[in-house]
Amino acid sequence: MTLEHESPASTDPFAGQPHAIVERDGVRYTLLGTAHVSKASVDAVRAAIDSGNYDTVAVELDQQRLQAMTDPDALARLDLVKVLREGKAALFAANLGLAAYQRRLAEQLGIEPGAELKAAAQEAQARGLSLTLIDRDVGLTFKRALASLGFWKRAKVGAGIFAGLFVDEEVGEEDIEKLKQGDLMEASFSEFADETPELYEAIISERDRYMAAKLRETPAGAREVLAVVGAGHLQGLTRHLRDETAAPAGIVASLEALPEKSSVPWFTIALAVFVLGGFAWGFWRGGVDVGTDLVLYWVLWTGGLGALGCAIAGGHPLSILGAFVASPVTPLHPALASGTISALIEAWVRKPTYADFMALRDDVQTLKGWWRNRVARVLLNFFLTSLGTAIGVWTGGARMLGKLFG
Repeated sequence: MTLEHESPASTDPFAGQPHAIVERDGVRYTLLGTAHVSKASVDAVRAAIDSGNYDTVAVELDQQRLQAMTDPDALARLDLVKVLREGKAALFAANLGLAAYQRRLAEQLGIEPGAELKAAAQEAQARGLSLTLIDRDVGLTFKRALASLGFWKRAKVGAGIFAGLFVDEEVGEEDIEKLKQGDLMEASFSEFADETPELYEAIISERDRYMAAKLRETPAGAREVLAVVGAGHLQGLTRHLRDETAAPAGIVASLEALPEKSSVPWFTIALAVFVLGGFAWGFWRGGVDVGTDLVLYWVLWTGGLGALGCAIAGGHPLSILGAFVASPVTPLHPALASGTISALIEAWVRKPTYADFMALRDDVQTLKGWWRNRVARVLLNFFLTSLGTAIGVWTGGARMLGKLFG
């Protein structure tokens, strides 16, 4: 049997903070809705835990975000080469964009966004209470959000995130109001989520259902659970916690899985057929001269623009050479992505120092800082080399078509 109620205002122990109580399967869940930029929310969280009424505290965080909040040296221990090899450079940049947004908020409002979540985790640990992190890994949320979009929408969101890394302007009143209603990720992506239902689904709706399932997986023995979540999740989380009948493990697994991609890389195959077929056609119909010209067109346009992108990023000469060599091959074999190769060379030749990692969040606030900081410059290398290669593919392909049919 499920029971839900809200405390009367006259006996409200949470100082006016929105909340709900759901009783299910012998466990009483007190859901405390907070504003991620409110000192009152921090006070309410501490007062609730100080009351001694709870044996378990659940927090709207994942392990990565908790570590970033509580361990200032975590970034310095990052293996940048591993990030590049695993193809996570874009995800790392997105996390930097989110961190830059949070920093602007902290400077503008005088409080660290998510301070009440950090306080809940620290207070629970200090009192020896069971601590449960119920939010989905932020990387999975990014990936599922982007996987639900078409190419152009993904490009728009990616460009917006990348642009956000360079912008140092005040956060608008509308976004601040959304934060007061309670979700940092929704506010961070508000410009896109309002226009893209798929993005809203992954960032808000899916996480409501995911967190409700994680709450139902609360460790055995828990009887009184305080769940600290953004107020924007309170209604959806309450509904799922009250009404969901599917097994929580199955829900969690389904919402952590990435949409399956086609096992056949059709675009890569088509591009390879076009390029290699064009070379073959040129040698067969036009002889060595025409065939050689086509190969040169392709190599010079793709390699030249890929190397130019790397050079603009301030790449080392070896990184530029790597970009030039890899770019013509990248469209034919994605595992040899020019951006990844040039960035790996850059990280190897100009290995980022501890100081670079520690200064990263400050340096990415300014345009000059991106070229000064070695970590940021590796990311620039990756993005600008990839962009140059992509432009080179279309330009070189167009020149090949002109040569074949001109």
